[in-house]
Amino acid sequence: MPIAMDPGTTPSLRRISRRALPTLATIAGVALFVAAGHWQQGRMHEKEALRAQQDAAATAPALGSADLRFDADWPALRYRRVSLTGKFDGRRQIFVDNKVHDGHVGYDVVAPFLLSDGRAVLVDRGWIAQGASRRELPVAPPPDGVVTIAGRIAPPAGGRLELKSETGTGPVLQNLDPARFAAAFGIAVLPVVVEQTAGEGADTLVRDWPVPDAGIEKHRIYMVQWYAFAALAVVLWTYFHFLRGKRGD
Repeated sequence: MPIAMDPGTTPSLRRISRRALPTLATIAGVALFVAAGHWQQGRMHEKEALRAQQDAAATAPALGSADLRFDADWPALRYRRVSLTGKFDGRRQIFVDNKVHDGHVGYDVVAPFLLSDGRAVLVDRGWIAQGASRRELPVAPPPDGVVTIAGRIAPPAGGRLELKSETGTGPVLQNLDPARFAAAFGIAVLPVVVEQTAGEGADTLVRDWPVPDAGIEKHRIYMVQWYAFAALAVVLWTYFHFLRGKRGD
């Protein structure tokens, strides 16, 4: 036999339910908005730190080949300027696919640079536009003989989508990974990439390297918006819970 509920308790339970559900929804919403704001704030600080590191590196003396050791603290040397003398290994030059500059699709032209002591480092020589057909690669031979180049140390870009597994030694790669390049092409290279800014010889490659802090202001705006949403949720809950709630009672 069903147990009958005391009619006198029903309005009280209904009032509690009407207030509990909006309160729980507000708590969940505020937690979500604050978490999103914290994430945007973290990304903003990361890019601010990268910009500060780049500014400091731009005024520091240029490093030479002796400073580029396999056991170097590469994160600390990020964006440091370098001046290197050696030879390009044109036989192992590759094209990193799907690079866009000024709205045009092309390649980054990368070749090992052989230092005088026998070590090698990958040098991103610059960007070149894709030709009329993907079956025909652009022509961008490196200069012959011993040359001196200027550049900056950059970590290889990671995390990009690969349309297929790269296990061959073809001239076109989707990602630039020094370790995988070394294994595929049979040459030991340092675990970083040098983005060339100047050097001997004439070519038409574009050397317009992006500023690492791009988007700092965007993250700042999103951070403020998420925190504003959290504050708005609290204000609305306070209004409906205390003011409108008391009127309804």
